[in-house]
Amino acid sequence: MTASAFPGIEKGYNITEQELIRGPLVPLYSADDSTLESGVIDRAADFINRNMNSVAWLEGTRRRVRKAYPPDAVREAIVNAVIHRDYAREGTDIEMSLYSNRLEIISPGGLPNGVTVEKMKQGVVRVTRNGLIKDTLQNCGYVEHLGMGVRNRIIKSMKEHNGTEPELIDADDRFTVRFWKSPGQ
Repeated sequence: MTASAFPGIEKGYNITEQELIRGPLVPLYSADDSTLESGVIDRAADFINRNMNSVAWLEGTRRRVRKAYPPDAVREAIVNAVIHRDYAREGTDIEMSLYSNRLEIISPGGLPNGVTVEKMKQGVVRVTRNGLIKDTLQNCGYVEHLGMGVRNRIIKSMKEHNGTEPELIDADDRFTVRFWKSPGQ
């Protein structure tokens, strides 16, 4: 997985932070339950959390602050990218790109087995391309496998968070989830 933070709205050589995320899928623990190594999902979520800006506004006379994107929506998009990417596409990687106005998570491979963006939005589809990865993440508490994560965690969380609906784009042998910051932020 590659993660990049850019200061503007386009990719460029001026990168705020970049990380090549490799390692175990889930955290590795010692016999005394201390973490030996973080998993890629947690490291990816940490990268985004560390690089997404906070959004501040006045509510009456009080200043309010929150992260630009809801953590549960970001986590769901990362988990989905790991589970559903096409691992047969050698030389490709999951891409996470933070810009000043949006976050994009791009997973290699189009949607699998008759899945459509509309079915995902309705929460009526439960298909996985990589069953062993899904089972592993389900056993470790990262996945419920109910088929409603896009509808309930990604779309609903973003609407509640800042009133925007994320874009779900199935094109060019890749799937993109694009989160937008609040209008005017």
